[in-house]
Amino acid sequence: MKQLALILITLCAFPVLGQQTISLEECYNLVAKNYPLVKQMQLLKTQHELDNAVISNSRLPQLNLNAQVTYQSDVTEVPIANSNIEPLNNDQYRATLSVNQLIYNGGTTNAFLKQQSARLKTKQKQIEVSLYQLKQQINQLYFSILLSQETTLLLNAKESQLKATLNEVKAGVKYGALLPASDKILEAELIKIKQQFIEIKNTKAALIETLSGLIGQNLNTSTKIKQPLIKASLTTKIKRPELDLFQYKKEEIGSSETLLAKQIAPKILGFATGGYGNPGLNMLDNSFQPFYTVGVKLNWNVFDWNTNKKQRKSLVINKEIIDNEVEIFKLNTNIELHKQQQEINKITLIINTDLEIIKLRKEVLETAASQLKNGVITSSAYSTELTNLYEAENTLIKHKIQLQLAKANYRVIKGS
Repeated sequence: MKQLALILITLCAFPVLGQQTISLEECYNLVAKNYPLVKQMQLLKTQHELDNAVISNSRLPQLNLNAQVTYQSDVTEVPIANSNIEPLNNDQYRATLSVNQLIYNGGTTNAFLKQQSARLKTKQKQIEVSLYQLKQQINQLYFSILLSQETTLLLNAKESQLKATLNEVKAGVKYGALLPASDKILEAELIKIKQQFIEIKNTKAALIETLSGLIGQNLNTSTKIKQPLIKASLTTKIKRPELDLFQYKKEEIGSSETLLAKQIAPKILGFATGGYGNPGLNMLDNSFQPFYTVGVKLNWNVFDWNTNKKQRKSLVINKEIIDNEVEIFKLNTNIELHKQQQEINKITLIINTDLEIIKLRKEVLETAASQLKNGVITSSAYSTELTNLYEAENTLIKHKIQLQLAKANYRVIKGS
């Protein structure tokens, strides 16, 4: 017998060991890893590298090749008789290669690169915020599946108890201790339980499918959802990624201010042009000649009607707008935290009353079971009391899961 029991235990253990399980934290990690929006992180990084390469190219020599052929209706002539200076041809040819090299632009290029880096950080943080905001959706799905899972276990217990009672009732009917139709009532109740199993299974399957798509993980109805032990720190210190996003937006504005300040600085460029044409630089030589010019050029917009100054003032206003958004965000978040705290307190008190109700329902059911065996009450009355206990226990499970959901939401709202 001991060997048989050991074999049975071993066989039963294999399905449990092979059963897929998942926790709430694993769902959080999977959505942050597999959600389609994550792909944009690498795309933004690749785009940033390309943009930086384009901006950095402004430091390299810029080459321009030009060629033209023209025919002029008239040309310049020397108004001196018998000067023996041959007039220019009406058809003229010119090809040039120009090189421009930036020497100084007041640090505008570096300012552009810093602005691009600040912009990348802002965009990446925005993606993190969007992913973080999926946590509440995961909470709702996860705890709904958990509720289906716990309800199934409770329904199994009710079914087992009802079957045991049915066997006793059938024995009572067989020996005439109970009315002939007593067992039919309990059998009908068992059919109702089967219906409830079907409803729970279909509901759980739909929830599992939605969660699987969200986290990018193949789950099925046999997947075990772990019961989380959430100890929400009921503090009001907010650690949400949105706060970092607001800060990155301000830093991006700061980099734009720096860029505007650099753009009003003078720009110095070196240039060189080499060419071949007819005529060359000597307009009196009517032949194909090579030529070149080299020099330094200064560009400086000394007056822009205060356009640059007004643009910087606009950026300062943008910073003030962001500060206002931070204030509003913190206010709304604290309001949500307070509401969630009230929900946690309410459910905690309700659970205490649930326990009292279940205690009383169990006592009533024990009395009803004894009365049923002795033929004092009908199986219908017993079934009613059993259902009352099941509903009370189901309500307790529902409230316990609602409490865990409220704590999980509190933690997500506060940030961790």
